[in-house]
Amino acid sequence: MERLVAEISGRGYDVSTIKHAHHTFDVDHAGKDSYRHRAAGAKEVLLTSKNRWALMHEIRDENEPDLAQLLKLLSPCDLVLIEGYKRDQHPKIEASLATDSDELIANEDKSILAVASDRAFDNLHVPRFDLKDTRAMADFILDETGLAP
Repeated sequence: MERLVAEISGRGYDVSTIKHAHHTFDVDHAGKDSYRHRAAGAKEVLLTSKNRWALMHEIRDENEPDLAQLLKLLSPCDLVLIEGYKRDQHPKIEASLATDSDELIANEDKSILAVASDRAFDNLHVPRFDLKDTRAMADFILDETGLAP
């Protein structure tokens, strides 16, 4: 994902990303003012500096927002690359390592448009890219999204 962001943004496109974490995470730490604000009950804390800003929204008793809701939170850009949400029905490239024991999701999920892997597959019905061929994957993504020049 990091290489794709660098490749596509290096071609002049504004790229944003969404990363779904399957575990608890925190972007600030105990003892910091922003952490204490959230711990005190603030629903949102906007942290800002001259270099960046981050909005932390506490879900508390709400449902986790779905991908469509999260996409609406992003500022306008040319392309959003999504890591995770593998069972949602948006266009995607499945990544698979030779060490993975799981079957390819591409065999059953028509929203998977390609596979990126360090191994070969028999009877694959979508294009396969070498995991290291970032340029080819970027070309494919830009073609598929209609952003290619």
